[in-house]
Amino acid sequence: MPSDLPQPPTSQLLTPLAIEIAGLSHWYGEGKMRRQVLEGVDLSIASGEVVLLTGPSGCGKTTLLTLVGALRQVQAGQVKVFGQELAGSSRAERQQLRRSIGMIFQGHNLLRCLSAEQNVQMGADLLDGLSYRARRDQAREWLRAVGLGDQLHKLPHDLSGGQKQRVAIARALATKPRLLLADEPTAALDSRTGRDVVVLLHGLAKEQGCGVLMVTHDPRILDLADRVLRMEDGRVVDSAAADSLAPGQLAAG
Repeated sequence: MPSDLPQPPTSQLLTPLAIEIAGLSHWYGEGKMRRQVLEGVDLSIASGEVVLLTGPSGCGKTTLLTLVGALRQVQAGQVKVFGQELAGSSRAERQQLRRSIGMIFQGHNLLRCLSAEQNVQMGADLLDGLSYRARRDQAREWLRAVGLGDQLHKLPHDLSGGQKQRVAIARALATKPRLLLADEPTAALDSRTGRDVVVLLHGLAKEQGCGVLMVTHDPRILDLADRVLRMEDGRVVDSAAADSLAPGQLAAG
C-alpha cells in the first residue's frame, strides 16, 4: 500500500480493505467542454471502518461514491473494492459487485408503484436462499428499525421527504452489504432520527465488518465515525481521526 494514501488507523491495517484507491481521476464532457472533477485521489478504507467525507459542493464527493459503487467506468487510476479492480472491468463484473454494496443517495430512487415494504424487500431479494416470507419479514424489520413500522403499505407519494429517505436507508441495509456508500443520509431527517439512523449504520459496520463511506456535513454524528476525509477541487486534501475534530470543523465543510 503506498505510504501517502489516507489510511485507516494502525489498529485496523490488518483488517481486509473494503476500498483501495490510487491515482483516481475522472472527467465529464468532451473537447472544449471537458471538465476534470477528480484529480489523483488516493485513499483506503478498512472493512468495519466508518469514514465521513466532507468538502464544498461540486468538489467531486458524489462522483467518487458512484465510482466506488461501480456505477461508472473508471477512466484513470485504480479502484479496488474487496480486492477487485474496477478499472477495465466489464459491465457484468460491476453488476455482480454491486450486489455486495449498499447505496443511499439523496434522490431516494424509490419505485413509485411499490409500497415502502415492497421497496425495501427489493433489497432483501438480492440475498440468496431466503423465502418470500423471510424477505418480507426482513423488510418489515428494517422499516421498524428506521421508525417506519406503521408506514409499511404506504406508497412513496404518501410519504414525506424524510420518510422516503428512511425507506431508502432501510432498503440499503436489507441487502446486508459488505460496503455501504451514503450521500448525505441525514440531510432530510430531524436530529434525533438522523442520529438513530447513523447509529444503525455504525452498528452494521462494527458487527458485520461492513465498511462505511458517508458524505456528510452533519456535526451531530461526528462521534460515530473513525475518520474524516476532506475533499477540495477533486482531491482528498486532509484526513483526520474523527475524535480530533470539533463539530464546527465538520459543519464548516
